[in-house]
Amino acid sequence: MRRPIRVLIAKPGLDGHDRGAKVLARALRDAGMEVIYTGLFQTPETIARSAVDEDVDVVGLSILSGAHNQLVPEVVRALRSAGKEDALVLVGGIIPEEDIPFLKAQGVAEVFGPGTPLSEIIRFIETHVGEPVRGA
Repeated sequence: MRRPIRVLIAKPGLDGHDRGAKVLARALRDAGMEVIYTGLFQTPETIARSAVDEDVDVVGLSILSGAHNQLVPEVVRALRSAGKEDALVLVGGIIPEEDIPFLKAQGVAEVFGPGTPLSEIIRFIETHVGEPVRGA
């Protein structure tokens, strides 16, 4: 029997709005995943360290501040530096369509905007955990 999928939900930067991250964390738990929520105001380095320490399969970044083009590449670099390049990186929040190709080129597997059904995110994770990481 395979162990449950382990997901880290993180709020990088100065974004103080975490309701969506908490709703997602509960939905993922209800779907049988193990979820670690890091809380607000995390640095890329602390996110990467938590991903390694918790041996997660997925790192979900919730960003509503508009700093995604700066913070996401920093988190991906920190994950690689920490030896966690195999983690599936997902981004959720207010992300303009024109920024999505850049984020995916940095190593993000998918971007989920406001209103995305929780079932779609769960299905994506269940389908893609264990696949080779795409992107940069």
